[in-house]
Amino acid sequence: MDNSIYNQPASLDVAEELGLLPEEYEQIKKYLGRTPNFTELSIYSVMWSEHCSYKNSIKWLKTLPRKGEHLLAEAGEENAGLVDLGDGLACAFKIESHNHPSALEPYQGAATGVGGINRDIFTMGARPVAQLNSLRFGNPTLERTKWLLKGVVKGIGDYGNAFGVPVVAGEVFFDNCYTTNPLVNAMSVGVVKKGNTTSATSYGKGNPVFIVGSSTGKDGIHGATFASEDISEASADKIPAVQVGDPFQEKLLLEATLEVIKTGAVVGMQDMGAAGITCSTSEMSAKGKHGMIIHLNRVPMRQKNMQPFEILLSESQERMLVVVDKGRETEVKAVFEKWDLNCVQIGEVIEGDILKYYFHGELVAEVPADSLVLGGGAPVYEREYREPAYYKQKDDFRIDQVEVPGDLTAVARFLLGSHNIASKKWVIDQYDTMVGTKNMSTNNIADAGVVNLKGTEKALALTVDCNPRYVFADPEVGCAIAVSESARNIVCSGGEPLAITNCLNFGNPYNPEVYWQFVGSVKGMSNACKKFNTPVTGGNVSFYNQASSGNKTEPVFPTPVIGMLGLLQNKKHLTGIGFRQEGDLIYLIGQSRNDINCSEYLYNYHGIKLSPPPYFDLEEEFRVQQVVGQLIRNGIIRSAHDISDGGLFVSLFESASVSGLGFRIDSDHEIRKDAFLFGESQSRVVVSVAPENEGALAELLAQTDVAFSLLGEVIGRHATIDGENFGSIEALIALHEGVIPTMMGDKEISQDFKK
Repeated sequence: MDNSIYNQPASLDVAEELGLLPEEYEQIKKYLGRTPNFTELSIYSVMWSEHCSYKNSIKWLKTLPRKGEHLLAEAGEENAGLVDLGDGLACAFKIESHNHPSALEPYQGAATGVGGINRDIFTMGARPVAQLNSLRFGNPTLERTKWLLKGVVKGIGDYGNAFGVPVVAGEVFFDNCYTTNPLVNAMSVGVVKKGNTTSATSYGKGNPVFIVGSSTGKDGIHGATFASEDISEASADKIPAVQVGDPFQEKLLLEATLEVIKTGAVVGMQDMGAAGITCSTSEMSAKGKHGMIIHLNRVPMRQKNMQPFEILLSESQERMLVVVDKGRETEVKAVFEKWDLNCVQIGEVIEGDILKYYFHGELVAEVPADSLVLGGGAPVYEREYREPAYYKQKDDFRIDQVEVPGDLTAVARFLLGSHNIASKKWVIDQYDTMVGTKNMSTNNIADAGVVNLKGTEKALALTVDCNPRYVFADPEVGCAIAVSESARNIVCSGGEPLAITNCLNFGNPYNPEVYWQFVGSVKGMSNACKKFNTPVTGGNVSFYNQASSGNKTEPVFPTPVIGMLGLLQNKKHLTGIGFRQEGDLIYLIGQSRNDINCSEYLYNYHGIKLSPPPYFDLEEEFRVQQVVGQLIRNGIIRSAHDISDGGLFVSLFESASVSGLGFRIDSDHEIRKDAFLFGESQSRVVVSVAPENEGALAELLAQTDVAFSLLGEVIGRHATIDGENFGSIEALIALHEGVIPTMMGDKEISQDFKK
């Protein structure tokens, strides 16, 4: 095979074709002391892509709170966050995006997103116990949206169900801005005994380097680069940049990995995700301050005539790089042979900071490891940002511009039939939520997913949250709300917030108005995380989420998804959202306001697309959460459900629908009735209490400065407000649960739109 073309010095034109900037090309020449060849430029192009290097975001990410009493690893130290749970246990968790692959091949894009995030967890030695996902799609009436939703959900379900990890929580949101560029964010959570983790590092001269798992093919080549550019009409030509997953192979790899770690022979291990062999060899070497010699022709391949750069950049799934103590190779091989997986030595650790890649004895690339990685020689940029015009225009909205509708029962039905609020049962039913028998929130639906830590009194509480409309209206406030809602969901479920991971989905960072949204979001996240003492353990930045057609480019809403980990110190504190018994009293914790800003009601019922975010005060939010947590720990309340999308009416309906019970409430006549029922002002929770505990509730609340009010009581099977029947719960459930199935239909979804 003639590789000479790839070993010749490569020009600036070649560098630019690979996505490198002219100044980056010059910096590479300085690092190498010569002109790079094509293979070397390919290595830099993926490692210095936004997806791998965070070159346009790291400056601001470093301002996030990264330390906390429960953290066992700070952000960036390992493949995932690691949090001390007590009882000798630790939790590894992380969220990542697979947006661009899912836009082209929704099934494989979503499936490999699930596979990749799970590998990040078990390469640390933790067994995955839960998955979550945050999904964004476009106009629900379009065939393309239906095709994407069907493929993404099936991809997540097929991979996760076969791999054997339950989906315990998630969210699905629709807006026109996501029509071309959907967002598919996957989160994985694992548990490990403290001290049994392994690190993504490499050291020890002469230690052998193994590739384990699946064979390498041409799928996913330049996937990291593809994730760092716009979706356009030409993107369909980049299908090879979408990986192909095999969940059964991943299950074998999981068991083999956890077993080989127990041998004590592993020096370090890393998943081969974005940028494949290139990323794992360079990051492990840079962290361990040693180099490697790698023989690419020894890599097990499933396709013939692969060039060195293709082997290096392939993102074939279910593969990992393992560095082993010299002399213990036989032990390691025996484990992977037992599980019928490849385990091939492809190199060894060397002193110094050089990565040398050979192909059939010929040196095809020689680069300093540290020059490739975040925190080392990878570029760091400070981008211009500028407040967009709409930011001030949003303040032109006044509630008195909107008349209170004459028929609020019709508004209530409209909201329950809105795709954003409608039941996602069609989605959930495709996921195995009970595999592993640890999911405690299937039969006791709570605001967060709750996972049993067997053998202890504790349970994990997990959630993903973000309302992108709020963030678009005001990035700093909107992202602080996302953190706060995550914490509120955990507190309402009986837990204590511990830490977050994040998936920051934005448009092009070179657009000053997009970058302004990013900067504001980071500031809001930082403020809220400090207040709730939930440090950021890591996550993912996904830029270039926008659609380009002709000369027009439209970014998606800024969507900083927050994945939060919480802990129930006692499983008996698990509190569901559902009303429990007729005659129980319904209380509102928090303050109702004349506020319909940014609500589903304002945005989709009235069609007013620009308004400020809903009322929010971080200090007030914190106080409300402290009170709700105390009510739960003292055993005073029977249910708790936060008020978010759709407002109070939707929260009441969701609490009633769990057991088919109803509610009778009276509105606050000092508040506009539409704002009282459908407004989304923050820091409010609906709780139910047995009559005999009403005094204890009032006594506790009276000792605080948190507002509270009696709304009404739980009744049988109807929703009644101010004496008006808003419908039977049974009929409202049928409406709520019928929206997504009706949207998807039973017929095969046309793919003519792809032509």
